[in-house]
Amino acid sequence: MFILLIDDNREILLGLSALFEEKGFSLHTASTLGEAQDALDAQGYDLIVLDWLFPDGDGVAFLKSIRSQSIHTPVLMLSSKSEVLEKAQALDGGADDYMQKPFSHIELLARVRALLRRDGVQKSTKVDIENLSVDFAARCVSVDGEVIKLSKKEFELLELLVQNRGIVLTRYQIEEHLNREFNALKTSNIVDAHIKNLRKKLDTASKIIETVRGVGFTIQR
Repeated sequence: MFILLIDDNREILLGLSALFEEKGFSLHTASTLGEAQDALDAQGYDLIVLDWLFPDGDGVAFLKSIRSQSIHTPVLMLSSKSEVLEKAQALDGGADDYMQKPFSHIELLARVRALLRRDGVQKSTKVDIENLSVDFAARCVSVDGEVIKLSKKEFELLELLVQNRGIVLTRYQIEEHLNREFNALKTSNIVDAHIKNLRKKLDTASKIIETVRGVGFTIQR
């Protein structure tokens, strides 16, 4: 897996370079947006980790620029900005995920793995797990060959779980994804209600959605 790390902070570049290389990733670094564009012109990457502020521009504008170039590589954006509107600005600009500095290396690696896994799933628009079949392009779900009708939120929930197979998603993460407004409450039971309805509709395939007590939900298969 090739990662392009774009950050003008030398300490962060050195620290994350060591972290990614220790975990077996191939890494290229850029400390300016100009260097980053040159790197993207030279080759493709599996993931881009992008800071917000640079001497030669800002990360969101750069992100919009590469998206306009039909570069669809997953992007994890890093920033010390904490306002909800700024997070929304990054995601609306084309980021696939967002992390606020300072962050845990454990969480960073988990999110990197999730994005890489999600991208791998999206390259194949159809995924089969036991007797469940999900076609992301057609937004079609079937169990034992029979089409199952899901609501928009139920499909988004199933899509999220499938794209993050092997990763335990917390209720807060799922709620944040479903409501798109980034104001989810950790005490909300709306996720459990969606999970219950989804399991009911999936019938014999419902067992693939596992509950991790006190944490959230996952598909491990």
